[in-house]
Amino acid sequence: MTKNNSIVAIFKSHIEAETAVKELQQSGFDMKKLSIVGRDYHTDENVVGYYNAGDRMKYWGKLGAFWGGFWGLLFGSGFFLIPGIGPLLVAGPLVSWIVGALEGAAVVGGLSALGAGLYSMGIPKDSILQYETAVKSGKYVVIAHGSDAETTHAREIISRTNPEALQEHQPCSVKTETCTVGA
Repeated sequence: MTKNNSIVAIFKSHIEAETAVKELQQSGFDMKKLSIVGRDYHTDENVVGYYNAGDRMKYWGKLGAFWGGFWGLLFGSGFFLIPGIGPLLVAGPLVSWIVGALEGAAVVGGLSALGAGLYSMGIPKDSILQYETAVKSGKYVVIAHGSDAETTHAREIISRTNPEALQEHQPCSVKTETCTVGA
């Protein structure tokens, strides 16, 4: 996979993340270049289930409508149980990066599977900790991938949705860990 620029936004709630995704969709952003990750909350009161239906995954549970909508909209979906973070639901190309990192044994330097996926897509290690911490605390991370023009467009749209944090990452050189980060 080609490493592209990434715009990474942290949202406090699934409603805020969903608003950002809808704004990107309405602006014409390519939904195949958008990822979202958040924790899965199992409770005794809600039946939670996952199954594949053709090319998409179905989800039952407290946030079933939220995740079900993304799995129909974004490219790829997955459920991962990551030690130290817990159960994660991921939609978009980040799924492929996580699977690729796991299959290629690219989990390095104590990174989780999520961290390895983010690192494989060019996110620097110091930022990965911030994103993993956000997910652990119940927040949602939305990632727009693409060319300079695409990520500039995504940054403009996402910034209007008032994320808790918004950063731009350019692909890192894995050997030297050099990359540029814009706040």
